[in-house]
Amino acid sequence: MRYTALLAGAFITMLTATPASATLIGGVEFPDGTASFADAVVSYDPVIIGGEPTDANRGTSNALGTPDYISGGACAVQADCSFVSLGSGGSITLAFIDNKLTGSGDAALDLWIFEVGPDVEDTFVEISMNGLDWLDVGKVFGATAGIDIDAFGFGPDDLFGFVRLTDDPNADGRSGASVGADIDAVGAITTVLTPSQVPEPATLGLLGVGLAWLGLSSRRRRSAA
Repeated sequence: MRYTALLAGAFITMLTATPASATLIGGVEFPDGTASFADAVVSYDPVIIGGEPTDANRGTSNALGTPDYISGGACAVQADCSFVSLGSGGSITLAFIDNKLTGSGDAALDLWIFEVGPDVEDTFVEISMNGLDWLDVGKVFGATAGIDIDAFGFGPDDLFGFVRLTDDPNADGRSGASVGADIDAVGAITTVLTPSQVPEPATLGLLGVGLAWLGLSSRRRRSAA
């Protein structure tokens, strides 16, 4: 009986365990830790409207993963840069691979944009479920800022895999090596992990074997009685 209870407890733990834990990143708490951040660059278009960033400030992969900006302005070498500059009126589209952005069902912030550098620059934000149809969720006014997508009519049943950020050319300067909004990271505070984050088939198979053993053990005890 004692071993049966221990096994049952182990399988309950297996079912309820989560693959990530809440982590304070860039001063913001992300319930699913590092899995919350954008994983891939879909497109980058540093539109020329009076100015575009230099090559050193065009490292698109710098917008992926967790924020790592410390200080400083324009970069002299792309390898040493921790952000990507959008250019005056330019944009970047990012994708969430191992998670999806969703609404929280309340007024809490759901999406966080890490815009960095000494110049505070405005950025328009759009989200999409399929990367084709875009929905406007307002604007962040420079620096690190969050958006409550529930305020735009979305909720926990809506899953978004894409975010598009566009510099507002009318609000900021139009020249300089790092012209336009400088994006360090994009994170989904309210997020749902994709199926790749659930237990592997082998784990589920082990769970089935354990449950079958529990059933067999129970039947044996009843027969003995």
